[in-house]
Amino acid sequence: MTYASESRSIPAVNPLLVVLPHEATDLPEVLQLALRGPEASAIELATSRTVVVRAEMLSPGEILICVPEPTQDLLDALQAWSGVPPCALCLVCGPMGREAHEKLAALGVHAWESIEALEAQSLDAVRGRARARWQREAALRTELESLRTRLDERKWIDRAKGLLMSARGIGEDEAFGLLRGAAMHANLRLGEVSRSVVEASRWAEAINRAGQLRMLSQRLVRVAAQALLGIDTRRARVQRTQSAERVQDNLDHLAALELEDAGARALTDARVAWHGLETALAVRLGPRTLADVDERADVLLSAAEALTDALEASGARRALRIVNICGRQRMRAQRLAKDALLASTMSGDASREQLSTTMDEFESALLELERAPLSSPEIRTALAAARDEWRQLVHGVREVDSAAGRAALVRSSDALVDTFDRLTASYEHSLQVIMS
Repeated sequence: MTYASESRSIPAVNPLLVVLPHEATDLPEVLQLALRGPEASAIELATSRTVVVRAEMLSPGEILICVPEPTQDLLDALQAWSGVPPCALCLVCGPMGREAHEKLAALGVHAWESIEALEAQSLDAVRGRARARWQREAALRTELESLRTRLDERKWIDRAKGLLMSARGIGEDEAFGLLRGAAMHANLRLGEVSRSVVEASRWAEAINRAGQLRMLSQRLVRVAAQALLGIDTRRARVQRTQSAERVQDNLDHLAALELEDAGARALTDARVAWHGLETALAVRLGPRTLADVDERADVLLSAAEALTDALEASGARRALRIVNICGRQRMRAQRLAKDALLASTMSGDASREQLSTTMDEFESALLELERAPLSSPEIRTALAAARDEWRQLVHGVREVDSAAGRAALVRSSDALVDTFDRLTASYEHSLQVIMS
């Protein structure tokens, strides 16, 4: 009688994998007598050192370990399966103590028999016990996994319903109806749609917060210039403190997310840029130090732009683009006011040249938002208010050399930030973005 060796090139389908001591080259006589008939041609061999690899390669129907005693090598090998072997696992060996039985049970051995009493009938019995226990454990694991999946889905559904109820001001039944309708339309499980809703909301908030960093980088320079020019200095000091706190809060929030590599790198760059700007703001302000603050703010602006783009790509949803576009308008409003004040303070040609570019970008983005199909009465009202305030800001830029023009410039830029804060939140919580 011949048996398959470890070098066999074409393994049998779901063979019986027999584990022997390292020095063995063939089945022990007792197994040869017990394993007769057609089954003998479906035997593959392994040792305790190769059983895990062989099992992965061969996908056996059963594993039969036949050794004089369970060695530490064997126990270490079985540990790789963490108590859940890939198939029925039985052991034939010499007498064992209670402690050894407990270890083997914890490692997933389903049945064992004394090699001294082994014969064809007793081997069939021990293998039958192993298969029955394996099948029962597999059924229980499947049932447990199903329960866990349903529980996990229920958590996602509850979270998604809560988001819809909060964002849209609707009841629980209506929120559930939206989720169920979306699941039917997309031919997905309700849990999958609910998880998508929660993740879309999370990415929308992340993009909103990263976008705020762009605006805050420019606002900090603007309030510094405002203080230097003596324009409502008390309010400028308050805004500087609030803006710095808001930057740190947004960075901390984003750091708590599980970002992909590109997002994590961009966040690190933003943190470094913020540290540089924070350091520059601590220096006594004058025309020269204000220029340094502006340069460092632009570094933070670039880092925030990269971070926002990385988050939008991570979200992988086209609807999130509108959140990014709207959020960027806050930065442009502050940048316009900042560049106008710097041009007036330091007679900077670069700031004057940037004014025209930023104004064109603001107007173009505002038109895109006004024409976007993603809308609601609330959004349309806010866009109309933004258009009116934009006209006031342009007037303030043109009159920046007068005290009244500067005051109007500061007021309108802050009003636009507030308006686009509300607009960005409206887009973030819109049904189209959440259900994207």
